[in-house]
Amino acid sequence: MGTSEIQVQFFQHVKNLLPPYKSLVDEISDLLEISNDSAYRRIRGEKFIDLEEIKKISQHFNISLDQVFNLESNAIVFHGKLNSFTKDSFGDWLADALKQLQFIYSQKSKHIYYLVKDMPPFYQFYYPELASFKYFFWMKSILNLENLRNERFSMNNPMFQPLKETGLKIIQVYNMIPTTEIWNEEGINVTIKQIFMYYEMGIVQSADDARLLYSQLTDLVNHLEKMAESGKKFDIGKQPTNDSAPYNMFVNEMVIGDNTFLAQLDNFRITYLNHSVMYFIGSMDPKFNDALFFNLDNLMKKSTLISSVGEKERRQFFNRLRRKIEEKMNLLV
Repeated sequence: MGTSEIQVQFFQHVKNLLPPYKSLVDEISDLLEISNDSAYRRIRGEKFIDLEEIKKISQHFNISLDQVFNLESNAIVFHGKLNSFTKDSFGDWLADALKQLQFIYSQKSKHIYYLVKDMPPFYQFYYPELASFKYFFWMKSILNLENLRNERFSMNNPMFQPLKETGLKIIQVYNMIPTTEIWNEEGINVTIKQIFMYYEMGIVQSADDARLLYSQLTDLVNHLEKMAESGKKFDIGKQPTNDSAPYNMFVNEMVIGDNTFLAQLDNFRITYLNHSVMYFIGSMDPKFNDALFFNLDNLMKKSTLISSVGEKERRQFFNRLRRKIEEKMNLLV
């Protein structure tokens, strides 16, 4: 393959990453600070781009040259953000999660696959108090923010307000994307244990506060059951419509997921792997994603579909989740 052909292929890959309403020419022109005509000539391979331009474009769009140019290599390139260890690190994490979901939603064709270990956190953002608890737990016990070292949980802490606003945007975008989730009973245990552990430690200051959190978790389970029954995603307190995004829910009691997040998009795939408890790194490497999606297909074949069909199995599964919450609520004194 000649140099100009590789360059055309490179820009075609960039175009695939853009939402339909954005112009490749305008994006390249703005990024490289050149005229539209100069951008056109680069995109068509009539004028070669230099290494500095390749670097700037690749960094801006998180592109792996190894992936685009099909170089023979055993390396798998990932992109992602790490903990900044600052007071804004969690807000940055939420903002990045929103950005990634907005990018997926911007594609003409899209579908998310979620291998659940811990309940997808987006659902918990519906409830102000439950969302505040999760934000507090992540910041205090996972990110180890110094300013929360001796803090107890307060549902009305004003620091949660901007986080709640971002969280609501996240669940709104997530609900508009067709999704398949593969669950196991263990998927709800993490949040149940987090609430009870903080209650026993006195960080959640009263049994009434803990009961409220468990009550909201129960309401959330009830909502997930309604979505599974309808096979559609919709907001709490509302009903699905013809425009609601499809929702597939599988249960696999033999395999516990690892919070791997996969996206099938227009002309490519992305896999996000969980690390450091709450962070993700993503890869668009074709060989890697082909392997992941092959294993995903096998896993779904060995799982039980409980959305739209399988009423008996669906009722049994959600009853077991509710019993888990109820058992912990009964231990509160």
